[in-house]
Amino acid sequence: DPKTAKDFDDALSYEERENQIVVGVHIADVSHYVKADTALNAEAAERATSVYLVDRTIPMLPEVLSNELCSLKPNVDRLAFSVFFSVTKEGVITGKEITKTVIHSDRRFAYEDAQEIIEGKPDEKLATAILFCNKVALKLKEQRFANGAINFETPEVRFVLDESGKPIGLQTKVRKEAHKMIEEWMLMANKTIAKFMKKEGAKIQAPFVYRTHDEPSYEKLVDLKMFAKKFGHTIHIESMKSLSADINKLVKAIEGKPEEYLLNNLAIRSMAKAVYTTQKSSHFGLAFKYYCHFTSPIRRYPDLLCHRWIHRFLTNKEKGDMGKLEGLAKHSSMMEQKASDAERASIKYKQAEFLQTRIGEEFAGVVS
Repeated sequence: DPKTAKDFDDALSYEERENQIVVGVHIADVSHYVKADTALNAEAAERATSVYLVDRTIPMLPEVLSNELCSLKPNVDRLAFSVFFSVTKEGVITGKEITKTVIHSDRRFAYEDAQEIIEGKPDEKLATAILFCNKVALKLKEQRFANGAINFETPEVRFVLDESGKPIGLQTKVRKEAHKMIEEWMLMANKTIAKFMKKEGAKIQAPFVYRTHDEPSYEKLVDLKMFAKKFGHTIHIESMKSLSADINKLVKAIEGKPEEYLLNNLAIRSMAKAVYTTQKSSHFGLAFKYYCHFTSPIRRYPDLLCHRWIHRFLTNKEKGDMGKLEGLAKHSSMMEQKASDAERASIKYKQAEFLQTRIGEEFAGVVS
């Protein structure tokens, strides 16, 4: 997690067995505490997401749950929903098991700590686990891009605030291998759960919420193609597979150039919006046939729904009201958009507040 994190959604475990290694992805079991048909559930469903503004967080759940009971803190027993992956020593995933667990976390890592181990810092107890998980994550990432995933690595800027919440400086967030390692294992868990429910759950028409991302519209792609051409870049928009490869090439080619921000933004805007739905399971941007959100139930309601419905399917093959679930999925998509708008507005507000103190100074900029 980031050093400043207060809630811990996820954990990784590593266990050596005879001819293989078992890597566990463990996610906080929020559904154990937030039961359907309770006031707590109704409030979480209404909020649908935590909102992250520059100077505060508006959580989806009460802090006694999000920061305490559900949080996978070190050195205490915690309830989790887990996916165990059987992996060969060469890093090939050969099997999976989905089950509820009680975990006892040995250590809480900030990304910086794990990164030091990846870069060679000795750690007698945990270096083997981290280096192996990272080796497999690099393979998974390579596979994703070979299958047509799109890589938008836009730099994120973070405000440095004083005690009163006033911005006094800026920092660029740097995404290193440790961040990407966790991301790949979370993507793998999400994909595995979605595939299991689409194939096994569908046999009895068990409802489930997927995170789906459609192919971009042809009109938006024509705009992107014309704009990129003005800067000397070619994008083929006839086939979606070659489109992904061309966008990845473009993103690499414009890195550090004046047109980077403009073309990156245009490429992102040409994509469809990802939404929650019970109807469809594919994700164009990640090049996954099956995808859902399972790994952040502390801060996203659809993940909590995924936990609830996969548990109902695993324990008693329960069917449910697909229409009601679709309504909750649509509401979650709408609230996600509202949260994103609020986040952007809070950034603009802090930008203006920051620049208020710099009136009269000159800056270099790009007009797009």
